[in-house]
Amino acid sequence: MLTKKLSKHGNSLALVIDRSILELLSINENTTLEISTDGRALVIVPAQDKKRRNKFQDALTACNQQYGKALKKLAE
Repeated sequence: MLTKKLSKHGNSLALVIDRSILELLSINENTTLEISTDGRALVIVPAQDKKRRNKFQDALTACNQQYGKALKKLAE
């Protein structure tokens, strides 16, 4: 686990993320991030690419249409 402190940035605070973590997650200054919280933890993730998500959903639908019955039988 890595421990960090926030840095003053104008009237705000900033979290500086180490280059090794940015590279691991393929994040750069142009990456859109989604920020959420459960009231206790802060969660920061790269925003999903809608085109990629739609392409995946289309492939999943096609797979289910073609192999759904066979997969259901295998699951039984």
